[in-house]
Amino acid sequence: MVSPLNPVQGPPPRRHHSFTGPLVLIIVGIVFLMGTMGMLNWFSLGQWFAHYWPVLLIVWGILKLIEYERAKREGVRSAGLGAGGIFLLLLLIVFGLMATQASRFNWEALRDQIDANGGDFPFFGHTYNYEDQVQHAFPAGSSLRVVDDRGAVNLTISTDDQIHVMVHKRVTAERQEEADKWNAGTKPQITVSGNELTVNADTQGAGDHPVTSDLEISVPRKAAAMIATRHGDVSVLGRDGDIDISSQHGDVSVSDINGKVNLNLDHSSARVSQVASDVTIEGRADDVSIEDIKGAVHLNGDFTESVKLAKIAKPVSFKSARTAMEFSKLDGDLDLDSGDLEVNDITGPVRLETRAKDIRVSGVSGDLRLQDQDGAVEVHVTKVGSMEVDNRQGDIQIYLPDRASFQVDAHARNGEIHSDFSELKISNTDDEGTASGSVGSGGPRLTLTNEHGTIEIHKGSTVAEVPAAPHAPKAPASPAAPEATEN
Repeated sequence: MVSPLNPVQGPPPRRHHSFTGPLVLIIVGIVFLMGTMGMLNWFSLGQWFAHYWPVLLIVWGILKLIEYERAKREGVRSAGLGAGGIFLLLLLIVFGLMATQASRFNWEALRDQIDANGGDFPFFGHTYNYEDQVQHAFPAGSSLRVVDDRGAVNLTISTDDQIHVMVHKRVTAERQEEADKWNAGTKPQITVSGNELTVNADTQGAGDHPVTSDLEISVPRKAAAMIATRHGDVSVLGRDGDIDISSQHGDVSVSDINGKVNLNLDHSSARVSQVASDVTIEGRADDVSIEDIKGAVHLNGDFTESVKLAKIAKPVSFKSARTAMEFSKLDGDLDLDSGDLEVNDITGPVRLETRAKDIRVSGVSGDLRLQDQDGAVEVHVTKVGSMEVDNRQGDIQIYLPDRASFQVDAHARNGEIHSDFSELKISNTDDEGTASGSVGSGGPRLTLTNEHGTIEIHKGSTVAEVPAAPHAPKAPASPAAPEATEN
């Protein structure tokens, strides 16, 4: 007889074995088998995984829910994830996130930068090259529009009334058959609508597969041109009409243009020279070089590396996150980077507001308004105009013609004032330096203000200036990987 104090213990409830693990292994095995047999494209499979890997988590969760409901109906315990399941889950999440970030990276640009063509780097696949030619009548009075998502565009002058397009195409694929198919699906298209002729490289015809089409286009010189690229350089040489270029991740070169030039840049560099009309550059640019412009120049955006200007015949306006600048004419050159601004032979009125830059202005004629902080200011005047210079945390040095006539009102808080002109009345105390008075017959007023820095007013003959060697702005370098501080 069994005592009620010691009831008979029944067998422990059975545990339901999970079929999720074996099912996952079967699916992974089938996928890899199809890949090794050539039935699946590894690149396409990777793209699918990078975009849709969370679906695997959803499917896994549904399977575990089915197991739980089945175990509940049978009155047994449902199998948990276990250490192996948790490890596999974490592995899927980590590799999924890595694949997503990798899919957003510009592998084509990296391949181009390291010149990984052909079979040098099997990770990128093999590169197959194709050539093509297209020719079409160019209607008189029409403008040209070029669209090339991936590839360089080189626009030159044709010797007839035709448009000539030479295509140099690179297709990355694992097999020749795939490359041939994607090449056939990305033939350049020419369409005419009204007074506009459009050339479309149609690199999107291959979907997500990497296809690069470099276009060499020649059209009559009088035609205006609008060019849009996402990954590729743009070169335009010799054009009477206006030029409008939108460029992402490329270098733009424009020269010998009689019309207006408008550039919209996104992580691109630009070199513009010999333009008979206005030049406008907007967006986010790296290196910018502008030379020999007969019209006005307008720069508005973020410039992460350097800006070089030379020989600008009409007014210049510049605006970025850190710097605002306007002047009437530039006979010399200007060089601006993240920490320095140097200008030679500039005509006012000049207005300059910036911060954290050392500024050197030589050969300035006319009025000058300058504001800076955390940097030194040095100004060499050729023809005296009214002047206002305001600085913080940096010295001010002004060099004026020996026989110039002007009036001075200067204050240096927590600094001193020194001058080569004996006519000025100077007072330096522990807290402030002041200078006032007239030189010669009076004339333009110089208002100089500084905090935590000195003010020096010199005669131009006291310093032997070393003239800057004349030079043309250099061509912009290829965009570097790290981003520099904006100008």
